[in-house]
Amino acid sequence: MRRLLSLLVNCLLIGFPAVYAQTAKQEPNIIIILADDLGFSDLGAFGSEIKTPNLDRLAKDGIKLTSFYNSGRCCPSRAALLTGLYPHQAGIGDMVQDKGSPAYQGYLSENSATIAQLLKTKGYNTIVSGKWHVGLVPSALAHNRGFDKSFTMLNNGSSYFNSEPIYNDGRTVTFLLNGQKIERQDTSQYLTQTITDFAVKSLDEVKNSEKPFFLYVTYTAPHWPIQALPEDIAKYKGKYLKGWDELRKQRFARQKELGIIDKDWQLSPPYSGAKDWEKLTAAARENWDLRMAIYAAMIDRMDQGIGEILTKLKDIKQDKNTLVIFVSDNGGSGDTVKDWDYVTQKNGTPGTVASIDSYYPEWGNASNTPFSLFKKNTHEGGIASPFIAWFPGQIKGGSSSNEVGHLIDLLPTCLDWAGVQYPQELAGKKLTALPGKSLKSTLTGSHKPDNRTLFWEHEGSRAVRSGHWKLVAEIHQPWELYDLHSDRTETKNLAAKFPDKVKELEKQYLKWAKKVGVVDWDLIK
Repeated sequence: MRRLLSLLVNCLLIGFPAVYAQTAKQEPNIIIILADDLGFSDLGAFGSEIKTPNLDRLAKDGIKLTSFYNSGRCCPSRAALLTGLYPHQAGIGDMVQDKGSPAYQGYLSENSATIAQLLKTKGYNTIVSGKWHVGLVPSALAHNRGFDKSFTMLNNGSSYFNSEPIYNDGRTVTFLLNGQKIERQDTSQYLTQTITDFAVKSLDEVKNSEKPFFLYVTYTAPHWPIQALPEDIAKYKGKYLKGWDELRKQRFARQKELGIIDKDWQLSPPYSGAKDWEKLTAAARENWDLRMAIYAAMIDRMDQGIGEILTKLKDIKQDKNTLVIFVSDNGGSGDTVKDWDYVTQKNGTPGTVASIDSYYPEWGNASNTPFSLFKKNTHEGGIASPFIAWFPGQIKGGSSSNEVGHLIDLLPTCLDWAGVQYPQELAGKKLTALPGKSLKSTLTGSHKPDNRTLFWEHEGSRAVRSGHWKLVAEIHQPWELYDLHSDRTETKNLAAKFPDKVKELEKQYLKWAKKVGVVDWDLIK
């Protein structure tokens, strides 16, 4: 503060024009907000009927990327986001269990560095609030991976009202506050609100610092169990009695109006196992409507929390110097938890702490409109994310781009904006070279799209996208080939028509798979 006052006084004394300075910091603050199991069409700005005014405002005043990809599931996506590496390179080719090889060890590799660790080399204050899920060993925990302030859930899921396990196979739910274990009781506030509150409180605590900050807000919403606050559920109850097929059609039409998708693309076929809505009883329709209403309420409350964070950002006068990025870790889920014997079965009032349920593939298919399949798959429904970036004065409002991006690009993007070079080593450990690229020029509208190549593998599901071509196969299934320029909804398999293209892309995939350590899933399950 003294330095700032001295600068202003000196400028006045020597006759320089007045200098506007929000703070003494030069580098931008950075906020990354990550949703959990949010489908491509679940935000208003991407075609949804769910009320997300705060995210919609960021989209209106910022940019939407409509061809942005994740890594298909919670752990791999978080590893890619935090380290800028493909999940296998970061040690998390699958989940947090060690499956016997470096690519599937289940925790962040010593040859990876997080965004927080690297930004701290430039003096950033670093904060994380929410789901962590990139390893249970000490070396992989947030407070040992560059975060000054941390409220984290280490696991994949939790009740939204306490710390009780949602699985009965020995897995526990662990919350850490700055590295120390804490418990959440039934009287605890709603988890989405707790995540928001820690983020807001932490911003208050760094508001007088001359250092910039990096805030990573990683909501558990709308991951199952579908639980929400009664007042939020009430907003949506009855709105889904139209059924999943009609909801997909309405969202599809809205996406075309918004320019999210090409007007010539076809809506992918509905989920093959879906029940016929018209043949359901009135009582069954009401139960299904309530499931989706609870899910929508979870997204609504998350958006409210984001609104609180943005309000705090303005209150501390940092809204003009902050890059905000929002994305989802994977597509909407097709999980059927009432059918899983390793999930604790609670059948109390839907949406409350007494119920454990998911919204099932029928609604998950609607979440992923216009694409097919779900989280865990490498078809577009599993790996396409809604993406929004906002930075007043640097990102043009109301803009949109179909340039291809991926979670591996977020670390180089943050470093680019902060003026940090990715080092060859950190703390005596050699770092794996980054496969991604900075999206800064894309987000600021100064870059021409290129024909980049990206790869995926998750539990035997695999894909490669090169330019407008995509080769994809689910486990134990043959390759499918799609021209994403004319058919991103993957309705016309061209593998038989272009066998040479299949061979060419397969060769690229196999070379990448060998490089990053992919192992045949049948050999490591």
